[in-house]
Amino acid sequence: MPADKGLYYPNPAISKNAYISSMEEYKKFYDESIENPEEFWSRVAKQFHWETPAEPKKFLQYNFDISKGPISIKWMEGASTNICYNLLDRNIRNGLGDNIAYYWEGNHPDDYSRGLTYRKLLEEVCRFANVLKDHGIQKGDRVSIYMPMILELPIAMLACARIGAVHSIVFAGFSSDSLAERMVDCQAKLLITADGAWRGEKPLYLKALCDIAMTKAEEMGHVVEKCIVVSHLKRVTPCQENHVEQDIPWTEDRDFWWHEEMEDKEPACYPEWMDAEDPLFMLYTSGSTGKPKGVLHTTGGYLLYAATTFKIVFDYKPGDIYWCTADVGWITGHTYVVYGPLANGASSVIFEGTPFYPDNDRYWAVIDKYKVTQFYTAPTAIRALMKFGDGLVAKHKLDHLRVLGSVGEPINPEAWLWYYRNIGKERCSIVDTFWQTETGGHVITPLPGCTPMKPGSASFPFFGVKPILLDEAGIEIQGEGEGYLVFSQPWPGMMRSLFNNHERYEETYFSKFPGYYCTGDGARRDADGYLWITGRVDDMLNVSGHLMSTAEVESVLTEHPRVAESAVVARPHPVKGQCLYCFITPNENEKFDAKMIAELKKLVRERIGPFAMPDVVQHAPGLPKTRSGKIMRRVLRKVAVNDRNVGDISTLADESIVEQLFANRPVEGK
Repeated sequence: MPADKGLYYPNPAISKNAYISSMEEYKKFYDESIENPEEFWSRVAKQFHWETPAEPKKFLQYNFDISKGPISIKWMEGASTNICYNLLDRNIRNGLGDNIAYYWEGNHPDDYSRGLTYRKLLEEVCRFANVLKDHGIQKGDRVSIYMPMILELPIAMLACARIGAVHSIVFAGFSSDSLAERMVDCQAKLLITADGAWRGEKPLYLKALCDIAMTKAEEMGHVVEKCIVVSHLKRVTPCQENHVEQDIPWTEDRDFWWHEEMEDKEPACYPEWMDAEDPLFMLYTSGSTGKPKGVLHTTGGYLLYAATTFKIVFDYKPGDIYWCTADVGWITGHTYVVYGPLANGASSVIFEGTPFYPDNDRYWAVIDKYKVTQFYTAPTAIRALMKFGDGLVAKHKLDHLRVLGSVGEPINPEAWLWYYRNIGKERCSIVDTFWQTETGGHVITPLPGCTPMKPGSASFPFFGVKPILLDEAGIEIQGEGEGYLVFSQPWPGMMRSLFNNHERYEETYFSKFPGYYCTGDGARRDADGYLWITGRVDDMLNVSGHLMSTAEVESVLTEHPRVAESAVVARPHPVKGQCLYCFITPNENEKFDAKMIAELKKLVRERIGPFAMPDVVQHAPGLPKTRSGKIMRRVLRKVAVNDRNVGDISTLADESIVEQLFANRPVEGK
C-alpha cells in the first residue's frame, strides 16, 4: 500500500498536543494505563464530582472469558454521580457559566444563528427535566428521541440524564418502521420529536412519521404514552419558494408542544445521583440477524472515557471552537458532540444542514464563520467534497484549524492527503479515529503533534486499550501481520450489555475468542507497529485462496485521478470461489468508459497482485448509502448477482439509486 511509505509531521507550532507531546511520553502513560488501569483512571476521576467516591477495591472488576462465567464489566461500582451535573453545574462553578456551550448553525445560511451559554443551557435542561418529571418520567424509564440537529436535542438528552431516565435516540432519518421497532424494544414511555426540519431543499415532516411509528408500536403491543414536539419549522427559512406548509398531526392528551410545556417550569432541578454502573443511554446498532441491538452504556466510566478521549485526541485547549459534523443520532454525536465536549467546558458548533447546501463549500464557510480549530467529519463527506476540486476550498481561509478528524470508516490515503493538503494546509494533525458504538469512544487513533502520521492508518491504541490481532484459530499474531482485531481488557467507556439481551451480547462479542472482546473488524500491523483497519471481517474476499479486504481494494481504486468513490463486493465464481465486483463513481464531469475500466484493472493488478484483478467494474452514478453516509453493502451484493430481492431500503438517503445500479449492470455481469 502506498500509504506505508513515509511519515507526515505537521507544523509543531500549530499541532503540538498540550497533553501528550512525544511518543516517549505517550508510551510511558500507555504502559501505566494497561498495567495499572485502576490507578490511571482514578486520577482522571478526581477532576469530576462524585457524590459517593469510588472504593479502590471496586474500581475495576471484570470477566472477559465466557468459559469462566457470565461476561461482566464494572467500573467504580458503588460510586455515585450525575453526568449532567458534571457537564453543566461543575463547569459553571469553575467560572465557565458565560462561555458558549453551543453555536447553532441552521440548514439555511439565513437561519438565525444562536449561541447558548453554559448557564443558559443548564436552565433549559432543568426546565425540561421538570417537564419530564411532570409527565411521570422517573429514574430508569426509557425516553425515545427522534429529532433534527437543533439545540433542544442535547437539552433533552441532558434532562434525561439529570433525572436518571435512559435516553434512546433514533436518527431522524430512519423510517417509521425502524422508529417503532426501537420504541417497542426499549419500551419507551415518552417520545420527543420536532414538527419537522429542512435538509437542504428537502422538507422532513418528523411528527407525521412519529404518529405512524406510534401507531405501529401500538399494533406491536406497546403504547407510547406521551409525545413532546418542538415547533421548529416556523423559526427557520423555507428552502422552496412554492413550499406549502402541512398541518401537523395532533392527538389531544398525548401530544404536547415543547414551548408550552416549558413556559412555567422552574430553571432548577436537583440531580438524581446515579450509581456509576447505572444506565445512561442506549443506542441501537445494526445486527447481522437484521434485528437491531440496543447497546447499553453506563454513567461513570463513560463520563471518564468521553471526557479524556475528547481532551487528548482533539488536543482541546480553552478558547478553541470545535465542530463535529456527525448527527447526534449516532454514537459519534453522543460522545463527541454532547458528552465529551461539555465535560471539558468546550465551545462547539451544532450544524443542522448538509455540506452541499446552498453551495458545495458550506463546510468551509462554516469553519471560517466560527473560526473552528478542530474539525471532525467522515471520509464519505471528504470524498464527496473532493469531487468539486480545490477551487471552492481556496475561497476560504481555514486558518484557525489545528486538528482535523476522520470518523466512521477507514479513510483511503488519497482522501487523507487531500484533507491534509487542501483543508489542513499541511500544518494540521489528522486524527483518523477507529471506534464503534460499542466502544463508547476512540480506541485506536493518532494523537495530534505526538504521533507521526501515516495516511489511512488508525495508528496506536488509546490509553487503557489493549488491541491484539488473532488468526482464525485464535492464536495471537506477533509483529507484522493481519487478523481479527480483539481487545484483552476493558476500558471505562465500553458498553456493558445489550438492552434486555445479555445472552446476545455474550454471543456476539465474546464467544468467538473466549477471553477477548471481538470487534468484528480486521486489522493489519505494519513493520513500525501502526495499525490499519481493514474493515468488517464479513467484508473479506477470498479469491483463489488469497484473503483480502474490500477496503484494501477500494483504497487502490480511488487512487485513480478520475475516480471519486468506489465500493467492492464479492461475487461467487465457479473457478476462483469468489471474484471482485467493483462499483465506480467517477469525479464530476468525468466519463466512465472502457479506458477507465482497463486502467482500474491494471491499477489493482499492480498495487495488490494479479489474483486481485476485478472481474467486473460497473459504473455507479451513486452508491446506496444510509443517511449517515454508510454504504449498504448487502444491496451491492444483490446487484452483483442480479437478485432484485434487496430487502428493506427505507433507510437509504436515495432509494432510486438501487434501480439505477441494476440498470447499469454490464453485459458480462448478467
